[in-house]
Amino acid sequence: MKNLFLLFALVASTFTFAQESINWMSIEEAEAAAKENPKKIVIDVYTDWCGWCKKMDKDTFKNEKIAEYVNENFYAVKFNAEQKDSIVFQGHTFKFVAQGKRGYHELAAALLNGKMSYPHMVYLDEELKMIQPIPGYMAPAQFEEVIKFIGSDSYKKTPFDDYKKTFVSEL
Repeated sequence: MKNLFLLFALVASTFTFAQESINWMSIEEAEAAAKENPKKIVIDVYTDWCGWCKKMDKDTFKNEKIAEYVNENFYAVKFNAEQKDSIVFQGHTFKFVAQGKRGYHELAAALLNGKMSYPHMVYLDEELKMIQPIPGYMAPAQFEEVIKFIGSDSYKKTPFDDYKKTFVSEL
């Protein structure tokens, strides 16, 4: 019985260490990394109070296959849309704007084209040009479709609805 417990503990710890997670970085780190080794950037624009953001962290971003794909093909950024620190991105300084009890960050407003809703995923190409901001919670299977559509450059030549018809999930 003791040996069985030890075996179970060993197997459980192996799975814990084997789980891959997304390598999140700051927008400044992603910009610098993209200049050294060009890759697309995916930005998770969130707030601390957003329940759907937390659900996406727990369900979607913890998925091992998604984490592996994102880490291989993108620089991943977590950006709090209400953070107070100034940020220099692409030579521009973006600041926090106090508004009511909270406020917003100018970079979030720029990335989301002023449509401040959360969660919001923003995709930039290798030259840091906007591909697409996509609002709302995405379950793992839905996020996989979108991230691979953009990661594979299919967005350049194929409408998303056509892509979805032939997409085969790995989840």
